[in-house]
Amino acid sequence: MRLLLTGVTGVAGLAIYRAALRDPDISKITVLSRRPIPGWAKLPGNASEKTEVVIHTDFLSYPTELAKRLAANDACIWALGRGSSGFTEQEYTTITYEYPLAALRALKSSGAGEGKGPENPFRFLYISGEAADPTEKSFMMWARVKGRAEKDITAFCDASEGMEAHIYRPAYFFPSKEYPADILNQRSTFDRIKNFVVAPLVSTLWPAGFTPIDDLGRFCVDVVKGHWSHQGMFSNKQMRELITQV
Repeated sequence: MRLLLTGVTGVAGLAIYRAALRDPDISKITVLSRRPIPGWAKLPGNASEKTEVVIHTDFLSYPTELAKRLAANDACIWALGRGSSGFTEQEYTTITYEYPLAALRALKSSGAGEGKGPENPFRFLYISGEAADPTEKSFMMWARVKGRAEKDITAFCDASEGMEAHIYRPAYFFPSKEYPADILNQRSTFDRIKNFVVAPLVSTLWPAGFTPIDDLGRFCVDVVKGHWSHQGMFSNKQMRELITQV
């Protein structure tokens, strides 16, 4: 199986990338990124032979040849994203909503899903967030924008033959302790101190509000491989229950 993946320099994306590298069912990973995979990221030994890194700076526009290369994959996990702090609603909408929709349009126009039956569609998994609001009525800007993205990504794939959308809403997550360089490079000093207090409390008192990062990675790969193909939306609580079944 050939996988297209974005957001690899982020916490979720890097966890998904490592899970895909370890999965024998994933034969090729195309990483779509603005910049190379950072040198501090510790990866399985097969990373270079299994990965093609495509550097692309404009996620609103895809030249024809690039779109064809990306559409040759069997599935896409869209993990590209940012926290909403410091962004206007329009800026956040561009990253969170317009980027994935632009990619979907480019993929479809270049043949993604063509000849695919209902048992083997081109699966597009969008990493959203708990409390995302498809009604767009939330007082939280990020929830409105992600909710709109969920709704329109699903509608686009529903209307596109051979394509299938899945949405996963993770909760609170943090880089794995197994990779100290991730913590140093992906989280600020303040975030690291906050996590020291918050993570044990959330994971103990509200497990549904905590996302083990390694589980996130494995779960996302399993979704695009076709596990739970009947289900379009996954809450974090459902993820934590389902991942124990694989």
